[in-house]
Amino acid sequence: MNKNLLNQSIEHLSKDRKIKTLIDKYPVPNFSPNDNYFDALSKSIIYQQLSGKVAKIIYTRFLSLFKNKIPEPNQYLSMETSYLKSIGLSKQKINYINNVSNFFINEDSHILFKTNADKEIKRQLIAIKGVGQWTVDMFMMFTLCKSDILPIGDLGIKKAFKELYNLKELPSEEFMKEKAIPWKPYRTIACCYLWMIVDDGDVW
Repeated sequence: MNKNLLNQSIEHLSKDRKIKTLIDKYPVPNFSPNDNYFDALSKSIIYQQLSGKVAKIIYTRFLSLFKNKIPEPNQYLSMETSYLKSIGLSKQKINYINNVSNFFINEDSHILFKTNADKEIKRQLIAIKGVGQWTVDMFMMFTLCKSDILPIGDLGIKKAFKELYNLKELPSEEFMKEKAIPWKPYRTIACCYLWMIVDDGDVW
């Protein structure tokens, strides 16, 4: 996501009074496209249902198993399960990353994430057991750097909506979608500011 697009998004989002308070308070989000799709999806699985801080620790341990290098799918499949469990990965997550590994080994030549439409990307990814809508959203936002993703299933985003709008309970999906309409086509950037309200300092 280039600087011009970020500047445009901030100018647009500043029209929303509540988002502007976040823009004035927090730093500009940073986006770095990741062309290693296996790494991105494996990382997203590691991060599932964990705080950013805890997930980063486990991901760092994960890389240490491969001499601090991002593994290839076949390298991951060759790793002993006992070592993967020792760094804090559950049996379920280990199996999910197995599925991602096999997907890239079998389908790599047919993947066109940079040019495929969002619906086609989702169709390909959802077919992998262990990859749900949240993982697809994270992949779209932080790997492909798409500017208009609203991850309504993310607990941190729900908590941020609750705080931003002074709600007594977590918001409904309908409430979130409605409030985010003025943020289009920069909902990704808006959500990065929302995470800064509630996250422990390391979203991704």
